[in-house]
Amino acid sequence: MTRTPLWTAIADTLRRELAAGLYPPGAKLPTEAALAARFGVNRHTLRHALSVLAQEGLVHSRRGAGVFAAARPVEYPLGRRVRFHQNLRAAGQIPQRALLRLETRPADAEEARALRMEPGAQVHVYEGVSLADGLPLAHFLSIFPAARFPALPERLRQTSSVTAALLAEGLADYTRAETRLTAVPAGPVQALHLRLREGAPLLRSRALNVDTAGQPVEYGETHYAGERLTLVVSADDPSVSP
Repeated sequence: MTRTPLWTAIADTLRRELAAGLYPPGAKLPTEAALAARFGVNRHTLRHALSVLAQEGLVHSRRGAGVFAAARPVEYPLGRRVRFHQNLRAAGQIPQRALLRLETRPADAEEARALRMEPGAQVHVYEGVSLADGLPLAHFLSIFPAARFPALPERLRQTSSVTAALLAEGLADYTRAETRLTAVPAGPVQALHLRLREGAPLLRSRALNVDTAGQPVEYGETHYAGERLTLVVSADDPSVSP
């Protein structure tokens, strides 16, 4: 008879215990050494089981801290002012951004139209992954007019906060002019970045931010992990400060 792989049996057991509430949202699981001893396996087998649970969004690891039960979906407001770092701190989580790409290149036709620029004008491209407590929440791609914010790439290397980087470039405030939301399945690259299975539900947001005079300052596309976020759309500003 075909034997069930040990890592599968371990993942099934921990999955049931998580569902039963033995490890509440945000709770730390026993150490790898303790779990390996409990199931009588080596750490390689145990880590295989934990990686499956991480891909399912049931647990997440924090370097040097351990493995934690996934928290309930984060409520993330989408209003006129959207501030990633402040929104997550307000939810009691630690915001992070992992940089994937930061470059300056000519704008394509869609970017030029959205930012009201001449086709081929230079733009800064900022791509990365937004995380909360080490768990990926969204894959983002933001486009900025290079002529208006010449030192923005260096600012973004110094701080992962777009708001802080734009403030250093002289933009004190900006608001969301438009947001278009569409449900899409995760492609292979997005699934890799977000630690999801391919085909997992994502919510794609295409948005335009403008300054107080209505001039476009940022055009971007973000893919949110559907099972980890609850997007709250409101006409009210969730925040006024950066």
